[in-house]
Amino acid sequence: MNLALLGCGLLGGSLAAAWRKSGRVASVSGYDVVPAQARRAEALGIVDRAATTVADAVCDADCIVLATPVGSMADLLAELALHASEHAIITDVGSTKVELIAQARAVLGGAFARFVPGHPIAGGALPGIEHASADLFQGCWVITTPQDQTQADALQQIEANWVACGARIERMSAQNHDRIFAAVSHLPHLLAFALVQLVASQPDGARKLRFAGAGFRDFTRIAASDPAMWRDIALANRSALGPELAQFREHLERLQTAVDAGDGQALERIFSEASRVRRTQSFGADGGNHDV
Repeated sequence: MNLALLGCGLLGGSLAAAWRKSGRVASVSGYDVVPAQARRAEALGIVDRAATTVADAVCDADCIVLATPVGSMADLLAELALHASEHAIITDVGSTKVELIAQARAVLGGAFARFVPGHPIAGGALPGIEHASADLFQGCWVITTPQDQTQADALQQIEANWVACGARIERMSAQNHDRIFAAVSHLPHLLAFALVQLVASQPDGARKLRFAGAGFRDFTRIAASDPAMWRDIALANRSALGPELAQFREHLERLQTAVDAGDGQALERIFSEASRVRRTQSFGADGGNHDV
């Protein structure tokens, strides 16, 4: 198939490289709101042609992948409604689904039936097209959230593309997807941002950060992620993220009470349960910052 990649970053670039390596893609056109990014993707050989407009990128595409931050996908969908071929399959790699699906339903018209919402749970330690890898999705989960109107052949095609590059497929409703990732992805990013901002804003914050060890670095690694991208994710999934944040505040209050009261038994009980889960529970195969 001919692929149009809208968004030339780590995840989109890795997708294009992986789908090409698997033999599922013959050619790739690339578009990015920052033209230099598309040109960089072309120079790296990840895309065959850097397009200057969405219309130019998708004119011959059999498949179109939205790999931009979720906050900009609505505008791209509106353009696709005007310029995409009637046979083209449209998919995405965004980490929120309910709002995006509603936007696609509102603007795509008949093309909505060929829209396959997707979310690969994969990433890398460093962002950018320069770090794209054709092997990024080996062993990783890809979530699809098809709708009643989604055409079976379009869904099968996209899922086959992912399986061909080593991923595992899980289908679920958009509501379940957003609820799950509010807990295991979006909330942790908010906490990491908040902790770094808290420490850095204190009068002796710079001194404290100078002595931060591996625990602080591990916990806050994701706070280096793109702030605008995570603003968009938090807002797009606020209906699921808000309750998770409220529950976490309740847990913090219990910790505060135990610390203030010197209640070692309560602290150990909380810590032991968390330690048991962390040591025994099988976590996903994700390797880094993956969301858009």
